[in-house]
Amino acid sequence: MTAPRILIADDEPLLQADLAEALARLWPEAQVVAMAGDGVEAIRLAHATMPDAAFLDIRMPGLSGLEVARTFSHRTHVVFVTAHEEHALAAFDEGALDYVLKPIDPARLARAIERLRGRLHLPPPDLGHALRGLAPQATLPSWIQASVGSTIHFIDLADVVYFCSELKYTRVVTDQLEAHIRTPLRELAETLEACGFWQIHRSHLVNVKRIASVRRDEDGAMWLQLRGMDTRLPVSQRYQARFRGM
Repeated sequence: MTAPRILIADDEPLLQADLAEALARLWPEAQVVAMAGDGVEAIRLAHATMPDAAFLDIRMPGLSGLEVARTFSHRTHVVFVTAHEEHALAAFDEGALDYVLKPIDPARLARAIERLRGRLHLPPPDLGHALRGLAPQATLPSWIQASVGSTIHFIDLADVVYFCSELKYTRVVTDQLEAHIRTPLRELAETLEACGFWQIHRSHLVNVKRIASVRRDEDGAMWLQLRGMDTRLPVSQRYQARFRGM
């Protein structure tokens, strides 16, 4: 069996070093392949090194450990690192999520490592779903991570014109590019309603600020015209009540 590959992400260099040293002592067969000082760097290094497991500080500059974990999909097992006994942490003990407290307690870390060893042969869980209710105090998302070929783009949510469901992927459309994410449109709709995105069709989620007009054709079908684009999108009967009176 190949050595487990580990990513450490924490904005405190001393904590990084302490955790790496403790891992070397308690899990000598594991290999620390990258250490990041903030959330954005953690995502970049995760794509570059493809770790089997990541130890993520919950509170980091740029992006929190929770936000970073949501980008991992089914690729990486996660252990959270925190200095705070937040109420959500009790839920981590119930299933596939785990945590260790700062300063690092060797006994707690050993327990987390033992759990990791038992899970590494299994696909990592979908953390986007698992974390949905664990941090109700978290701010609304302001960006998304999407791919074009082998390139990962960080897209400001305000720049997104609309999302379109396409088989196994969701297409992200901005004025400058089109990219793809794996998050289902239904899940995006639940998350982004409060950010000003309306679902208008089972396949379309649109930025309300980019709606120029809505009209019905002679057959009674409703169509939405986007501001600054020639594109028009269908509005299914289920969602036409949003535009009642137009």
